[in-house]
Amino acid sequence: MILEADITEMAAQIVERYPVLSEINSAADHEQALAIMEDLLEHYDANVVLINALSNSIERYENSADEFTDFNNAVEQKDGGIATLSLLIQQHGLTISDFEHEIGKKSMVSQVLNGKRNLTKEHIAKLAKRFQISPALFF
Repeated sequence: MILEADITEMAAQIVERYPVLSEINSAADHEQALAIMEDLLEHYDANVVLINALSNSIERYENSADEFTDFNNAVEQKDGGIATLSLLIQQHGLTISDFEHEIGKKSMVSQVLNGKRNLTKEHIAKLAKRFQISPALFF
C-alpha cells in the first residue's frame, strides 16, 4: 500500500523536475507548459493526473498574466457562441467567407460575430462537426 508520504515525495520529485506543473511565472514557462501538455495528450488515459495538474497551472497563469488581459476581457464580454466562433477563426486562420456551409454568406457570419444574429442549433451542430468539438462550447 502506498503511503501518503510516498505520494507526497513522488509529487515533489515531479514538480522539482517540471515546476510548471504547479506554477507558471513567465511566457517562457507558459510555452513550455503548452508543449508538455501536447505531449501528455498523446496518451491521455495514462497521463490524466498530470494533464489535470498542468491544465490548472496553465489556467491560473492565463487568468492572471498581463499578456492575456485583453483577450480575457473580450471573452467575458462576448456571448459564449460568438467567443468560440471568434477563437476558431483566429486559431485556424479563417475568414468570415469560410463559413458558408455552416452559417451562410459573409453577411450572416458578420451579423453573428457582431451580436446582431444568434447562432442557431443547426449552425452549432455544423460547426461542432466541422471542428470536431463539443456543441457545448458554443453555450
